[in-house]
Amino acid sequence: MTKKEIYLDHASTTYLDEEVFKEMEPYFSKNYGNPGSLHYKGLESKEALDMSREKVAKLVGSDVEELVFTSGGTESINLAIKGVALTKGKGHIITTTVEHPAVLETCRFLEKKGFKVTYLDVDKDGIVSVKEVEKALRKDTILVSIIYANNEIGTINPVAKIGRVLRKKGILFHTDACQAGGALNINVKDLDVDLMTLNGSKIYGPKGIGLLYVKKGVKLEPLIHGGGQENGLISGTENIPGIIGFAKALELGQQKREEENGRLVELRDRLVTGVLEKISKTFLNGHPTERLPNNANISFLDVEGESILLHLNEKEIYVSTGSACSSKELEISHVLNAIGLKADAAHGSIRFSLGKRTTKGDIDYVLKVLPGIIESLRRLSPVHLEEVRK
Repeated sequence: MTKKEIYLDHASTTYLDEEVFKEMEPYFSKNYGNPGSLHYKGLESKEALDMSREKVAKLVGSDVEELVFTSGGTESINLAIKGVALTKGKGHIITTTVEHPAVLETCRFLEKKGFKVTYLDVDKDGIVSVKEVEKALRKDTILVSIIYANNEIGTINPVAKIGRVLRKKGILFHTDACQAGGALNINVKDLDVDLMTLNGSKIYGPKGIGLLYVKKGVKLEPLIHGGGQENGLISGTENIPGIIGFAKALELGQQKREEENGRLVELRDRLVTGVLEKISKTFLNGHPTERLPNNANISFLDVEGESILLHLNEKEIYVSTGSACSSKELEISHVLNAIGLKADAAHGSIRFSLGKRTTKGDIDYVLKVLPGIIESLRRLSPVHLEEVRK
């Protein structure tokens, strides 16, 4: 047994930062008012809500009126894509084959409603081509939705370049930036986006809170009708503790971004180099450098990822075989399939995603125990792969 747990699944969710919890705590039981009420307790919550919105607006480079708080990344994505589509009534949408299921399933739903959707292929590293986006545009294109940083393989897309192309064409652009909130530039003007999704649970904030940036002038059909909160787009009493926590987590993440990125890149590269040197028939998925600083998605040939995960779990090392939002599915990762991996190669992939508490000692311990685990699993495996791509 290790002396402490080694959590390497930060892309799935993060623990709550202590500073974040400290700011949230009074709003659970002391400052509990409804921000829609006109008495002191309500005004107390309203002030906290307004201050949090102002804080986030500064961080993303928007006006306060352009921010909509939601229950998480999935709701924000649904509001962005369905909101545009239902406002337009008909039209063509462009996305990619490596999006989060929240984007893909929303697009499939809209296809059933008569909308046309183009799913762009990506290259072997998971990056979508700006030229391919431009080539796919049609006269009836109403929206393009491209993930900023991939949740499974960590690849970073050229969102700002795509944004500049679409701005000239006058076509709305949404990006799922849930994995980017604490690691990349999220200034909406720099990125040239009309809609951007963020999520609290990926940035050491609380679960159950998200954000959708909606550029002034963009019309969306509401998802939830009721009291008219959040510019009438998400009705219901605001989650004040969650919003306060989200704003603080985003602030801390952006303030410490460069320093923490440097530390994580060093640890990530130590892990990748160590695995590839110590264990044969392994390779990194995603772009070698244009990737999130904390993400290392590695394929181990001739073994099942679930078996690796379970053996690491016994050592109190916690990793993922892919997106936790779809980890109950037995099918191979749609992202690994999209970058051209054969099914057997994709099945042996593990996503290591590092975070604030990850240390050099943690990485060294993983590198100590992992070769033996792979060796023992390969002795039992009937699979012996040579070709990994389709």
